[in-house]
Amino acid sequence: MGNTFIVNRINLRKMLVMLQVSEKSIEEFEASLNKAHRHVNAITFANMLQKVGLKQEDIANILRRIGIDDITISNIFNTLDEEKISETFGRIVELNVT
Repeated sequence: MGNTFIVNRINLRKMLVMLQVSEKSIEEFEASLNKAHRHVNAITFANMLQKVGLKQEDIANILRRIGIDDITISNIFNTLDEEKISETFGRIVELNVT
């Protein structure tokens, strides 16, 4: 990835409202951003959007609106899926016993 994208807080709030995210969830989301000093990577950002209840399709649309291409969006979701699998089942390692 490597690119930096800037998201206007007002526009982001409007998108979340349009997607029917509750005011409480929006406030919690903004508080999380503030804790991170308003700088998060794309994977964390997408994960935060999932936590407020957005579907993958809606998150992808938000990411597209801020200028992220479809290949990068796919990589973001693949990484999120891998992290969830890792959290659920632990790290998968190859073990050779000789």
